[in-house]
Amino acid sequence: MRASATGPSTRSTRQIGPYTVVTRLDSGLSAHTPVPEHRFIARSADGNRTVLLSSPLATVDPQRFMTEADVSRYLLGPWVLPAAELAAPGEPAWHARPYLPALPLPVALAVHGGPLPARTVRALGVALAENLAVIHGQNLTHAGLCPAAVLIAADGPRLTCFGAVRAAAPDGAARQEVPGLDPGSLPPEQAAGGQPRPPGDVYALGATLAYAATGYTMPEREELPPALRSLVSRCLTRDPAHRPQLSEVIGELAGGAPPDTPAGFAPPTRADALLGPGWLPARLIAAVVHQSASVLAAEAQLPTPAPAHVSGTPGAAPYPAPVTHPSH
Repeated sequence: MRASATGPSTRSTRQIGPYTVVTRLDSGLSAHTPVPEHRFIARSADGNRTVLLSSPLATVDPQRFMTEADVSRYLLGPWVLPAAELAAPGEPAWHARPYLPALPLPVALAVHGGPLPARTVRALGVALAENLAVIHGQNLTHAGLCPAAVLIAADGPRLTCFGAVRAAAPDGAARQEVPGLDPGSLPPEQAAGGQPRPPGDVYALGATLAYAATGYTMPEREELPPALRSLVSRCLTRDPAHRPQLSEVIGELAGGAPPDTPAGFAPPTRADALLGPGWLPARLIAAVVHQSASVLAAEAQLPTPAPAHVSGTPGAAPYPAPVTHPSH
C-alpha cells in the first residue's frame, strides 16, 4: 500500500456537525479489517480547526456511542486521545478531538509492508500498557482496544475507540458477531456479554501486540517472536485471573530501559525511554508527514472571499490583503 492512500479523498463533500470531511482516516484499509467507528479527518468552515472526527456505525446505538464519548473526555495519560467536542443534543451522533497526524495500526503495517520491528513493538506495548494502567487507576476500563483503535504518531501511539465494546452491544448481549468488533481482540468474557473489566484490556493488549509483531491478532505461538511468546500467550489466556498484571507487561517489554527523568510532578515512564529517535521505521515517518502535508493542502483550498473595495490615493497600489494560514 502506498503512503498516498492516507491522503485526502476526492469524493464529494460531506458535512458532519460543523465540520467538513477532508478524508477518511481509515482510507485504504481492507473491508475485512474491523473498525469500531467511522473515522474522518475534518475541518471547520473557516479552516482554522482540523479534527479527528468519529461517528457510530449503523449497527451501534447512538446514545451508547455518545455516552462512551462523553466519559472519554476525562481520560488521563499521555498516550490516549480523548474526545474534546461532542454533538449537541438532538444532532446525529459524533465526537471530535484535535487532529494529530497519525496512522491506524493496520495502515501502518500495510505501509511498512509487514510486521513492525521488535523495537517498535516493544515501545508500542509499553506505552499502551502504561496508559491502560492510568485508565484503570481512574476505575475505568478501556473496552475497545484492538489494532484499529491504536493510532501511530511520530512521537508515540494514541489510544482511541474508548468503550467500543460497550457501545456495540449492552452487557448481557452476546458480542461474537457484532460488526466493528475485532473477534481476535475481543476477550472471551466480553464476547459472551460480560461486563468489561481491566483483565479484558490485558487480553486486548496481547492481541494488539501479536498483530503488530505478526499481522494477526491470534497467531500460532511459533509465529510470534521468541521474546514475545510467553508474554502474549499469557495475555491471551481465556481465564482472566491467569492474565499478567500491566506492571508485569511493562517490566518484560521495557527490559533494562530506565525510566525517564520525571518532568515536574509527572511520574517517570518506561515508554519515554523507548520512544526516542528511531523507534518508528522511516517509511512510517514519511507516511505520517505525507498525511499531514495532504491535509494542509486540502485546507488551503478554501473558498476565497471577494476582495473588499480599498479606498486610497488614486493611482496608489492597494494594501495587500492579509494571508490566512491554516493551522492544526
